[in-house]
Amino acid sequence: MSSIGIPGLILILVLALVLFGPKKLPELGRAVGHTLKEFKNATRSLTSDDEDDDEEKKRKELASKEVSVAKTTPVVADKEAAERERIEREVREKMEREVREKIERERLEKEIREKLEQERLQLEKEQKNA
Repeated sequence: MSSIGIPGLILILVLALVLFGPKKLPELGRAVGHTLKEFKNATRSLTSDDEDDDEEKKRKELASKEVSVAKTTPVVADKEAAERERIEREVREKMEREVREKIERERLEKEIREKLEQERLQLEKEQKNA
């Protein structure tokens, strides 16, 4: 299987410029960039779901160990309980951080969409005036 190479890339760019024109090309680039960003976020969320499942298994294992250890030695049970609380706190903090990041990402995306819509309306207005 051969790669495209620089001459092939230049040919593709020239064809895209001819087909879409210089005004539509930046919009096309933005759309491709947005699509890639969404794909990246989707794959990231899939991998984070797997990590959440692993953390849930660890918590269940710790809980079962805590029950078995609590029956035998109270000192070890206290250490296990403290460890379990620490892990739960870390998981909770991680989830809160992810929620904050998601909210911020959504806010930025909304802001960008609004700006693009304003630019589109302004462009339409300028085209009508011209």
